[in-house]
Amino acid sequence: DLQICQHRAPTCCTKKMEESYQAAVRRERTQSIQALNFELKYMIVGHITAFQEAFESLLRFAENRTSSLLATAYRPMAKEAAEPVKELFTDISLYILGAETTVESAVLRFFDSLFPLVYSRLINPGITDLSEDYMECLRLTRQDINPFGRYSKTMVTELSKSLWASRMLSQALSLGIEVINTTEHAALTKECSRALVKMQYCPHCQGLTLIRPCVGYCLNVMRGCLASVSELDAQWREYISTLEYLANEMAASHDLEIALSGIQNSINEAILHAQLNGPQLSATVDKVCGQPKQREGNLPSDNIVPVKEATETQPFLMAHTSLNNKRREFISYMKRSRTFYASIAERLCDGDLVMRDSSTCWNGEDVV
Repeated sequence: DLQICQHRAPTCCTKKMEESYQAAVRRERTQSIQALNFELKYMIVGHITAFQEAFESLLRFAENRTSSLLATAYRPMAKEAAEPVKELFTDISLYILGAETTVESAVLRFFDSLFPLVYSRLINPGITDLSEDYMECLRLTRQDINPFGRYSKTMVTELSKSLWASRMLSQALSLGIEVINTTEHAALTKECSRALVKMQYCPHCQGLTLIRPCVGYCLNVMRGCLASVSELDAQWREYISTLEYLANEMAASHDLEIALSGIQNSINEAILHAQLNGPQLSATVDKVCGQPKQREGNLPSDNIVPVKEATETQPFLMAHTSLNNKRREFISYMKRSRTFYASIAERLCDGDLVMRDSSTCWNGEDVV
């Protein structure tokens, strides 16, 4: 009653043993594909973590520089501006990691929160009426009167370019893991599991427990079993090319590090622009939001302080170098894996599975 290991000679197998063999080849094939995938998956997961750590390091550094600018040059509002600054960098981090948000909404939300502070602490430091309604009116007015000139839009443009490549690379790495996980659990067809049993276990039914499959026979069986997986070859090669392109985009004109380090300067220029246009802004705000209460003698707006470029660049340069090195190392490794899916059958037939250094092997029917 054997279905797979039918042979003219007497046999020591039963139908139940054939079923056990089918379960065994399914399990073994999944394990051997997982073992092949492990190094590739390990490298991608490791670099997802490494890239995220480098991103976070650069973001923290840029956030600290921005907070330091506000504390040094714009002390009257520094404490209240801490939360909007934190929110801005959190939004940027979430965007890089693939959240459903945009750079533009993050930057404009920041400037919406910043304007009431600039207006009431720097342009008109005598204001005492800071009710929630008045602050909300200032936030909404920001969108109409554009107190920060071109600097808010310039910041959106510069960040969007560089953060886009980082976001795409982050999503592409996650996609790579998804593809590998899917191939690990690709179901074997009934024909495939029967062919594998015939190749690996039917010799046992003749008492030939030490004989192993011939190389050519193994390759034919594996290629048939893994046809759907090896079809990924063209897409996988394209995927590697895309990773290379994104890594080059990050390192070239859309340099993430340069854009992040420029946030502090953009904010500084934006605040200076608003202060220099203080009288016109006050006139417009008074019409729209009403005149707020003033302290006696209305303090002069003498808070314009020129800011020198921050000099503490060592940690930033270290994070910059670290990210560049990781990019190069990762792309170099991934380029070596271009043929991963094209050569999967050859790799599975390598090693202990087949007979290499002997003149006798199993061809599916007999020992040859």
